[in-house]
Amino acid sequence: MKHFLPIAALSLFALLQSFSFTGCSSTRQSEQIEFLSAERLVNKLEANRRTIRSFEGTGSIDVKTPSFDNSASFRIVVQKPDSIYLSIYGPFGIDLAQILVTKTNFTFYEAIHNTVYTGKVNDDILKEIFKVDLPLSDLLDAFTGAVNFSPRLYKEPTSFQIVQDKYLLTYIDSTAKTVTRYTVDVKDLSVISSKVEDLDGNIVTRCEYSSFVILANVSAPQKIVIKQERKKQALTIQYNTISANKKTIKIDLSIPDNADIIKW
Repeated sequence: MKHFLPIAALSLFALLQSFSFTGCSSTRQSEQIEFLSAERLVNKLEANRRTIRSFEGTGSIDVKTPSFDNSASFRIVVQKPDSIYLSIYGPFGIDLAQILVTKTNFTFYEAIHNTVYTGKVNDDILKEIFKVDLPLSDLLDAFTGAVNFSPRLYKEPTSFQIVQDKYLLTYIDSTAKTVTRYTVDVKDLSVISSKVEDLDGNIVTRCEYSSFVILANVSAPQKIVIKQERKKQALTIQYNTISANKKTIKIDLSIPDNADIIKW
């Protein structure tokens, strides 16, 4: 369709060959154990998510879909509520692409052809850029390793259990015909996993979080795996470095003056 950017030009990963990435690990910290009620737990989890107002990280990203399978190293800056800046690098740190997405607009700079694409943001454009079918709000949470509990703030869970050192929360949505399950570490309130199933027990979406560190006084994962089973899509993010809420964090999109500009 004429309103979509060419896939070859608007893929952060089509420019790359797959390569491996290794990073440093950090020691997970823990707090004194305090058992919380379901209401207090959900309120605390959502407060922790909102604590991260800006975020910067470097690492590797891997995307697998029925039509796409590739990985890259990257640097990301997230400024909530609605801005993502991403730099994609090839071997030896060569800058291949830069992308800035806000609530209303996007700018995509393809370094190899020195070309800039700009236009209005919609879900189809986001899918072409990131190769996974996620709206902007979910992308923000995905890249920061956050789980959005705001829809759960005023709803009692269908089931709430404390099993050894884990909280287990289950929500059944009869309207959406889904069952959502969360596993949360008791010690540092890190969300270890979330899973959405249909009423027949078939998995729709599964998220896994690991390699936690303390960031802005809350637990944050350095590895994020998001699998959309029905769509056969998988997004894996492995961070080497992360930081949050620092005054020095800023979006620094840099485009040469002689770049060609194409508006969409």
